[in-house]
Parts: sequence; C-alpha cells; structure tokens
Amino acid sequence: MKMLADELAQKGFDVLTTFEPGDTDLGRILRRAFLETEDTISPTAELLLFAADRAQHVDHLIKPALEAGKIVISDRYADATFAYQGAGRGFPVETVNEVIRIATGGLKPDLTIFFDLTVDAALGRADARSKNNRMDSEEEAFYHRVRDAYLGIAEREPDRFKVINGEGPRQEISKEVVELVEGFLSGTAASC
Repeated sequence: MKMLADELAQKGFDVLTTFEPGDTDLGRILRRAFLETEDTISPTAELLLFAADRAQHVDHLIKPALEAGKIVISDRYADATFAYQGAGRGFPVETVNEVIRIATGGLKPDLTIFFDLTVDAALGRADARSKNNRMDSEEEAFYHRVRDAYLGIAEREPDRFKVINGEGPRQEISKEVVELVEGFLSGTAASC
C-alpha cells in the first residue's frame, strides 16, 4: 500500500492511505475490543463491531477524502466482512450485505485488489509475525471459507475485483499492483 501510494503521489495524485479496522479514534477503541482481546466474542457482536468501525471510517475518513478529490487506498473494506463474517462465520449473505450497505451507505470501491495466498502460506506468514490478533487463531477450515469467498467475489465482479498472486517477491507484487492501478486510472483497466 505504501509503495503504491508513494508511486501515485510522485505522479501528482493526492492520496489517502487508510486501513480497517482501527484508523479512526473510535476505530482504535473498537479494534482493541474485538481483535486485541482474549475474550470470546459473539459472532453477531463481531459483525456489528466491524460495521460500526466501517461506518465511522466511511463517514470521517473516506467520504471527506473522496469529496476533496483524493484517491483513497484502504487496507481492507467491506469485502472483508463478506468473506470473514459472511463465509467464515456463516452469516446469511442477505444479512451480511444489509449490514455492509448500512455501514457504507452504499459506497463501494472502484477497484479492489486481493492478494491471493494458499491457506498454508497465509498461516505460515501469520505464524511468522511477532504480533497476531484474535482473527489469526481460527481453524484452518475458516480460512478456506474466507479465501473461497474472496475468489467468489472476483468471479462475480471481475471488473472491480482483481486477484494478484501474493506469494511472489514483494517488489514484483508491488510492480504488478502499480501497473494495474495505473492502467485503471488511465482507463485501460480492461487489459489488466
């Protein structure tokens, strides 16, 4: 994300980088409440806490940035709720989509990039991190459902949702991302 933002800024774009959950004052409190706790969290509470974080994020960071003409690059957004709480936790699609609609006010990204890894590779990276959160300790089947949900979005929305192999060297992945985004911004995204 930082490499992409730096590249776009060098080309004269005004860019806001942000992340979910936790990139607002309220979001930081919510993040601690549902990711950095060892308490058992109700799946419904988890769904609604992520939605609360997203609503604050949209209203106080994303919409103002878009209204100011900025490009917004967010590490995670509503597709994460569809994958993690919908597929991962098993909430009905209609419920998850309604919660997402309420939290986002219908705001949808123009372009989403999913860095695809096998579940084994993703778990290996999580194990290598020095700091993990509650979402990093699920059963392997959970992560298969999440990955399948992301890949399903890519099949249903190929113009918006692009899949990049996340197992290569970071520099190569970054180059591919920059080329994809620059193509999108110049209107040649169909060739991506």
